[in-house]
Amino acid sequence: MQVHKSIAQPRTDTPLRTAQWYRTATRWTQLTLAEDDPVKFDPDQWIDIFRKTGSNAACLSAGGYIAYYPSKVPLHYISKFIGDGDPFGRLVEGARDLGMHVMARVDPHAIHQDAADAHPEWVARDREGNKRRHWAFPDVWVTCAYGDYNTIFMPEVVKELVRDYDIDAVFANRWQGHGVCYCDNCRTRFHAAHGRDLPQTTDPADPDWRAWTVWRRDVLTRMVIDWDKAVKAIKPHASFIPNMGGASLMEFDLALIEKHCPFLVVDNQGRNGTEPVWMAGRDAKRIRATFRDRPVILITSIGPENPVRRWKDSVTTGPEIEAWMNNGTTHGMLPWFTKFNGVVPDTRWIAPVATAFNLHALLEPLMAQTMPATEIAILDATTTLRQYDWTDRATIEADEHGFYHALVEARLPFEFLSDHAMTDSLLDRFKLLIVPNAICLSDAQAAMIRAWVDRGGSIIVAGASGTCDETGAPRADFALGDVTGTTMTHAPRGPVKNSYVELRRPHALTEGYDGALRIIGGTMLTGVAATRADAAFLYVPDFPDLPMEEVYPRHAATQPAVTTRTTQAGGRAVHIPWNIGATFWEMMMPDHGRLITNAVHWGLGQRPMVEVTGKGVLDVAVREGADITAVLLMNLTNPMMMKGPIRETYPVGAQTITVEIPAGRTGATAQLVTTGADLAVTCSGARATVTVPGIDTLEAVRFDWQ
Repeated sequence: MQVHKSIAQPRTDTPLRTAQWYRTATRWTQLTLAEDDPVKFDPDQWIDIFRKTGSNAACLSAGGYIAYYPSKVPLHYISKFIGDGDPFGRLVEGARDLGMHVMARVDPHAIHQDAADAHPEWVARDREGNKRRHWAFPDVWVTCAYGDYNTIFMPEVVKELVRDYDIDAVFANRWQGHGVCYCDNCRTRFHAAHGRDLPQTTDPADPDWRAWTVWRRDVLTRMVIDWDKAVKAIKPHASFIPNMGGASLMEFDLALIEKHCPFLVVDNQGRNGTEPVWMAGRDAKRIRATFRDRPVILITSIGPENPVRRWKDSVTTGPEIEAWMNNGTTHGMLPWFTKFNGVVPDTRWIAPVATAFNLHALLEPLMAQTMPATEIAILDATTTLRQYDWTDRATIEADEHGFYHALVEARLPFEFLSDHAMTDSLLDRFKLLIVPNAICLSDAQAAMIRAWVDRGGSIIVAGASGTCDETGAPRADFALGDVTGTTMTHAPRGPVKNSYVELRRPHALTEGYDGALRIIGGTMLTGVAATRADAAFLYVPDFPDLPMEEVYPRHAATQPAVTTRTTQAGGRAVHIPWNIGATFWEMMMPDHGRLITNAVHWGLGQRPMVEVTGKGVLDVAVREGADITAVLLMNLTNPMMMKGPIRETYPVGAQTITVEIPAGRTGATAQLVTTGADLAVTCSGARATVTVPGIDTLEAVRFDWQ
């Protein structure tokens, strides 16, 4: 892709110091200083980096664990290298001179010895009651996130920063704590709130654990509100902005957070281990599933990501940096890069960041005029995920990952829909809802989905969805059984080895398996009876996998493994009562991807509104505005697509896009947004077709309807 426009520069006409300041804070630099940076780094070099990358906002290390300004708050540790200087203040002035917005970064997750001696209640405790040394730097102590350190001490730091410096917000990193704290304060407050002792396990079946997740959510929510009020009391236009992971909206009372967080920051800095590039854009969809209209920022590290072997002061490859940022841009996220340590011994990251920022700047006007528009939604199973500790979520989310990847491979654009933020009007935006493994569903959630199906919606229900209520208690039957036309004959069981499903009859779901009578089944199986549905696949009763002489089926396939039905309202329902998503995610067998894709196409019951054909792997996003349809094509084709870092970009050739013409329109013009080149449009029937000559990393086509 050739970009003919110059690097975007920070704007000087932005609404600085107004309540809407964040609307033009769209490309962020984060500089996280090391303690000795005051005598080693060059602030002017960083101000030049702001300019070179086209950043229009900056997040700068200020205080908390270490202050980089002459703080007067008692026990607020100041860098011993600061001398008479004020490195934070110097960076703030430099950014403001460029017309940039500024957030002050604080990190309250650890304290030094003097503070720990003066306030032992600020230190987190383990299960045995021992004070917690920092796991990576034992000279300091881990703080309790739920007590006086965050509710009394840190607000004084926040107020000092807002009062003394020209900033728009305070941004907190590692503020949510690190698991259960067993200090006396937490024991007392938790018992007073719930009448229970602190949990000893993270088992979702443990009532103490479930109560603690509720208590923690309440404490963190009120902390965000209190810090935000402290900021606004000094500067009404400013905000407190908490750092978030891709799933951490689960940690808050959404109704209260909505009033206090004008934009959201997702801390998912890059790929770790086996992880596809599309994970960046996934975060955009998950946050948007809860707060549809709120700006979402994606933090990207310039270094490699690995939680065990951490090289934080390092540089990954340029193509990897660009791919992660660009996939976030594809799905509407604002780019943010973070550099740890103010010294820059390796400058290879600057040009890739500038390139990704420049591409975002070119697409920004189009994104501002449009909103995501898709027919397909995946249910974000927040009710289920809240039952689990964050360390278990990768396992619980595996089914969703599998469905996500299958839809990417099929070039089917889709969004997420949070089961906690679900409404009738949001459901009505979609024609097909996929429920990959929403184990826990409340009666109210099931009733809302049921009513939507009664209005003509189509649904795919998979895994153990609806086998438990919202508390995790097992149900006697599926919560959505009346929708799928099935009833549960046995609860989910597994892990099962050597399971298969047998093609029962010709059907849209069994297409593409020529030569196969059966395909691999799942590892967690739920028994069903088809009461008002037809079976497309049958369970082959599982059998031993060793000795090899014993590897054969003993019984004929009789019980449904995949069912289909057409609803009275004209919609369609598919039930796959085994973990097809997780099995596909683990094994990447194309048979499972094909079954998911077949189910989606059959469930839609018509051609998708946008179809993209051509060679390669593309992540497709569709957006609509007033007489505008935008189709964004992110090129994922790469031998390192599933495991970084990417070495180089592999361009793909011509791609044909066919778009459904909106009602009342007869034709269109089309343009490549990155270059401004016009594309020839062919209209036939109710569809318009263009051909994109090729894609390097990310391309966007704008259709203007006539």
